[in-house]
Amino acid sequence: MKILDRIPMSVAVLAALTLGLAPFVPEPHLWEKLKMLAAGTLVRPVDVFDLVLHGAPWAILIAKLAQKARAG
Repeated sequence: MKILDRIPMSVAVLAALTLGLAPFVPEPHLWEKLKMLAAGTLVRPVDVFDLVLHGAPWAILIAKLAQKARAG
């Protein structure tokens, strides 16, 4: 958790909104990959890597928010 503590909340939000949603047009990669995952078509390694790459900032942001909520 010490690594999570060193990431400022502003950086986590900025990363989630930029890298997490890039490219913005025609639709964010994360949304596209989540739809592929739900449909069962997320099979190519590059697509799995893309999901992890674009999902990581959101996972960090959610973890920071959960940590902040637990701290009170």
